[in-house]
Amino acid sequence: MARSDRLAGIVPASPGTIREAARRCRAGELVVVPTETVYGLAAHPEAPGALARLQAAKGREPTKHLARLAADADAIRATGIQLEPAALRLAAAFWPGPLTLVLPDGAGGWEGFRVPDHPVTLAWLRELDVLPVVTSANRSGEPPALTAAEAWRSLTPHVALALDAGPAPGGRASTVARVTGDGVEVLREGPISAEELARVADG
Repeated sequence: MARSDRLAGIVPASPGTIREAARRCRAGELVVVPTETVYGLAAHPEAPGALARLQAAKGREPTKHLARLAADADAIRATGIQLEPAALRLAAAFWPGPLTLVLPDGAGGWEGFRVPDHPVTLAWLRELDVLPVVTSANRSGEPPALTAAEAWRSLTPHVALALDAGPAPGGRASTVARVTGDGVEVLREGPISAEELARVADG
């Protein structure tokens, strides 16, 4: 099978393809984006059918929580999420970077947010009108994709476009931590240690 048939949706990251990826996302299609950790699979949370397509692509139950990407902490605050002092200290120390903060959503629940340290994805986020949901760009149970080609092969035919920015330099998914009144609870280990988080959160 020719490359044009197998990998036609993989495009080198450029201002034009970044805008196209944003347009596809707004239209409810799935896109693959690079980050400094692993490649991510993203969807518009309010586009009809987009979340169902993402769950079908991943092959997992729809009850599993999804984090959202943001260009900066101000974009998170604009959604109505409040960052308490400990969360603000963590954001200042580790964003942009490989930390997903799970924060109170104001309605009794929790929601995860991350500001990625990758120029392509930050530019893509600034083209959007919403904070997209994101998960690692691989089928559930498979290793995270470290290249656009790995992500595309794993998730075809569900993905519309993959922005290729070369191999992901980190190779390990972000640390996920929940900020509570009692401190920081690490929900998934990653590049940032529990000790580092606790030290910064405590001020």
